[in-house]
Amino acid sequence: MSVGSSRVRRSVWGALAVGAVVLSAACGSAGSDAPATMSSTAPSASPSVDEQSSAQRGVVFENEPFTTTAEVTGTGATARKILYGSTSGIDGRETRVSGTVFTPPGTPPEGGWPIVSVGHGTTGISDDCAPSTSPTLFGAMGLVAPLLKSGYVVAATDFEGLGTDGPHPYLQPDTAAYNVIDAVRAVRNVVPDTSTRWASLGLSQGGQASWAAAEKAGDYGDGLEFVGAANLSPAADISPIITSGADVNLSLPQQLLLPYVLEGLSQMHPELDRGDYVHGAFAENYELLSSCLTARASEKFGLAGKVTAADTRPSTDADADRIHGWLSDIALPRQRASGPLYVVVGGNDNLIRPEWTEAAVGRACADGDVIEFVSRPGEGHADGKAVPGAVAWIQDRFAGVPAPNNCGA
Repeated sequence: MSVGSSRVRRSVWGALAVGAVVLSAACGSAGSDAPATMSSTAPSASPSVDEQSSAQRGVVFENEPFTTTAEVTGTGATARKILYGSTSGIDGRETRVSGTVFTPPGTPPEGGWPIVSVGHGTTGISDDCAPSTSPTLFGAMGLVAPLLKSGYVVAATDFEGLGTDGPHPYLQPDTAAYNVIDAVRAVRNVVPDTSTRWASLGLSQGGQASWAAAEKAGDYGDGLEFVGAANLSPAADISPIITSGADVNLSLPQQLLLPYVLEGLSQMHPELDRGDYVHGAFAENYELLSSCLTARASEKFGLAGKVTAADTRPSTDADADRIHGWLSDIALPRQRASGPLYVVVGGNDNLIRPEWTEAAVGRACADGDVIEFVSRPGEGHADGKAVPGAVAWIQDRFAGVPAPNNCGA
């Protein structure tokens, strides 16, 4: 693989397609690799957190104009940046989360504007990776704009720890779910004439958040009316990425994701020693590789010929078992969803394998969830061509059309 080739650049960023400029680039990209082996390990039960613990759920602490793209402002839509209250899914403490709110032009419909809460794809784990620091939301405007055009108020959370105090608990599903749901509450405190009816739309990391929010919508989402969640290339269960007794060979996109996964897991498991999982050139350049996804891109591409498969293998089978168990603990589904789901995978996804997500869907179907599962042949991770179908699915849920269900098909 030539380090400087444009084909390598397209395959890496097209496969990741999770944040910043990547979402736009993903529209024409597709990756390919041999299928990975599925794990039979079942996710463990959700940790016990008092889901009503935060009295500040959705309380807005800051509210100011947000400078966004001409595509949005040209329609007459308005945009605000907010700081709102939410809850940690790790220990139940009150948190503050930043995000953005978009309101379409015109007169709200009878009953108020319906709301869609958007979960963005991976941007990184540090404060400068917060989508609200970018006029394009680091590419997530590709999700927001079509929803605005369809007449929805849109809430786009940054997720806890991105742009606010404290670390970002990357892929901790309960935290992500609470942030998505409380963004809806915050919207209703910012925008007059909004409805209690809401849906979620998420991509990759945000797809996991959207799915997790669907599972929490019935209890934590009290006082709101949830209609459904559309989840594109969701990081529902990435535990098969590392299994003991197997030769771990991460794809390049998976290697680029690994530092975020390790740092996220360390928030739940402080005993995690990253030296058990990264070695050689990868360990030597860990600070670079854990920077925002699209930051210092040329330096990261320069490592493509230096980082080997062995650099991102667990040191021992015990280390592999440990991280596999931790990833299984946060895998979805964790409980039955409170509304229908739309789940899309790209057939050539070499970041989050489609068969991993298909297995998660199978478990959710067995739990009684209503799911329309769509596999799109020839597409890679988080391909932008899947967005119109997701928006149309959301439109049908707000319109009261019965949700399609191909569980068991």
